[in-house]
Amino acid sequence: MGKRHNMGSSAERPKTKGLVEIIGLTETFTFNPKEGIDNPVMVFTDDADSVSKPSPHLCVLKREEGESYGFNLRVERGRQGHIIRNLVVGGVSGCSGLQDGDRLLEVNNCYVDDVPHTEVSRKIKLSGHQLCLLVLNGEEYEQAVSQGQDLRSLARAHKDEGCKPPRLCHITRDPASGLGISFLPVEGEKGHFSVSLVSGGAAEKAGVCKGDRLVWMNGGTVCDLTHSALNRMMKKCGNHITILVIDSESEKSYMRRRMPILPTMAVPHNLPHRARKLLLVSGPEGYGFLLRLERAPSGRMSHVLREMDRYSPAETAGMQDGELLLEINAESMETLNHEEVVDRVIQSGQQVSLTTITSQGLEFYTKLGLSPLLFCEDDGAEKEKESGEASQKEIEGLCKPRLCSLRKGPLGFGFNLGCVLQRPGTFISQVAIGGLGQSAGLIEGDVVIEVNGQNVEEKYLEDVMIVVRDGGHFLSLLVMEKTSYNKMRQTDTPANHVTAEEKEDLSSL
Repeated sequence: MGKRHNMGSSAERPKTKGLVEIIGLTETFTFNPKEGIDNPVMVFTDDADSVSKPSPHLCVLKREEGESYGFNLRVERGRQGHIIRNLVVGGVSGCSGLQDGDRLLEVNNCYVDDVPHTEVSRKIKLSGHQLCLLVLNGEEYEQAVSQGQDLRSLARAHKDEGCKPPRLCHITRDPASGLGISFLPVEGEKGHFSVSLVSGGAAEKAGVCKGDRLVWMNGGTVCDLTHSALNRMMKKCGNHITILVIDSESEKSYMRRRMPILPTMAVPHNLPHRARKLLLVSGPEGYGFLLRLERAPSGRMSHVLREMDRYSPAETAGMQDGELLLEINAESMETLNHEEVVDRVIQSGQQVSLTTITSQGLEFYTKLGLSPLLFCEDDGAEKEKESGEASQKEIEGLCKPRLCSLRKGPLGFGFNLGCVLQRPGTFISQVAIGGLGQSAGLIEGDVVIEVNGQNVEEKYLEDVMIVVRDGGHFLSLLVMEKTSYNKMRQTDTPANHVTAEEKEDLSSL
């Protein structure tokens, strides 16, 4: 993933008048039967009633091994949303119906408009060879935002009510009742199979429901199989089987929308292996473990965690000897050499987040053709959130400039600006609880450094308010905790340089 900096802001689109403004121009009309439908006022009123609503569209992308999806996903300064750019002519993305400037609403049925860019990019990269994107035309997106429409509700309306996600279920044979499952062909529907269960059996305990439709078994779809071929496949499964199932009504919904049912959309049930996220805070002797490059029996080279010191941060976080390292601070280690991986740990400073899995777990997901990062147990960070303890990383984050992006809602931006009388400079004087400002990360007392990319440190409150209003419904604030800001000023460290990399993100996909 690359970062692109110092990009010029895109030219503003001309503002589209909303429905309220058009209705306000409608004249009073008394029907004249001689004039009929040719009456110009009547025609104008009809036009006002026919204003189109934003309509998201689904794009299904399928790529071959070694092929990219052929587009960039960007976050651009002065614009809202995750923006589709640089489509490869004749590539996978262009053939799917994606267009330059489209805004991304969902990835594999997961709403992402309010999700950080790095997480959205990660979801796409973990999708494997098939990907479902729900997008909105750029102009329609900007119009919807300017009118204060709820984009999440807009995306939800694209689905059928009551449609449920598929389930990825791992079944272990019971000594008495076996796997507890069989499959029956659906009459008149080739390649469709319904589930028959043994009550209280292994399959039912693994999350499979009576009447479910079978979509996928041990890494392969079943739509091209005959019933006899499916039975032969079952006999070869041994004591374990992993299947993707969905209820019949939801299957019909997916078919109506021409959307594939993918494991990346699934809710996991009874999976024997899960990747884990471990949060380590360095002690006086460091993190207390060794990182070694080892070759597995399969020939695959892996970064292996070894020799945890007793009572060390590694042991405290639950690290286990022999686990494989998948990610450092949510960055994949797959393409990095051993020295680069070690450097990533060192560069993390006093705190690091590691995603790990056992060698058996990696083998399990490899056989299924899935990324082990799809279904993670967030051992470290989640436990800390549940106990209500703020992580040291969050505390340190307040000591650095923060870029907060807001989109104006019906109640405004959800914060107030303040100043010291007759002195330049502004700060956040009040943040509405549960409002847009709080959601964006604003905290009372924060010093405002930039507004929409323009430095306002030496501007008076009245001038800053003008800059805010000029941004319309979009607002980008670079802010910093007051004490840290004052220390930074004393050392003459440029604030905008510290977070320049956050101004614009670019991911090639």
